[in-house]
Amino acid sequence: MSIEARLQELGITLPEAAAPVASYVPVVVHGGMAHVSGQLPFVDGALVTGRLGEDVSLEQGTAAARACGLMILAQLKAALGSLDRVERIVKLGAFVNSTGNFADQPKIANGASELMAEVFGDAGRHARSAVGVPVLPLGAAVEVDAIVAVKPA
Repeated sequence: MSIEARLQELGITLPEAAAPVASYVPVVVHGGMAHVSGQLPFVDGALVTGRLGEDVSLEQGTAAARACGLMILAQLKAALGSLDRVERIVKLGAFVNSTGNFADQPKIANGASELMAEVFGDAGRHARSAVGVPVLPLGAAVEVDAIVAVKPA
């Protein structure tokens, strides 16, 4: 089954790949790997902002991480032409805008991690970092980047 068919089966519609907010490119493909720049959480066209442990709930944070994952998929599709070129999700890095006493960053990161497993099956299981940070660009609640093994075109 193609990844496009899998997305349809799951009822997932990818967002439009977001333009960079600074001086970088969204995806660099080199040596069989795609390095996806950190993606921010847009839900219904609006950026999810705030801090976990302060004004963003665990559920909102997890949904924000999933939104970052959807944007990672949109960026990969734009860069590769087809998500069928994804061989494996190698690693995700999740950055969670959180208070000093918030310790559930891994639960937040699961929003993106579980999406990758839903879409790619075993090839979506990956290594991961989930860290708390005091602030993210544009006040985003979460940012997720990715390293992905790709098949030749």
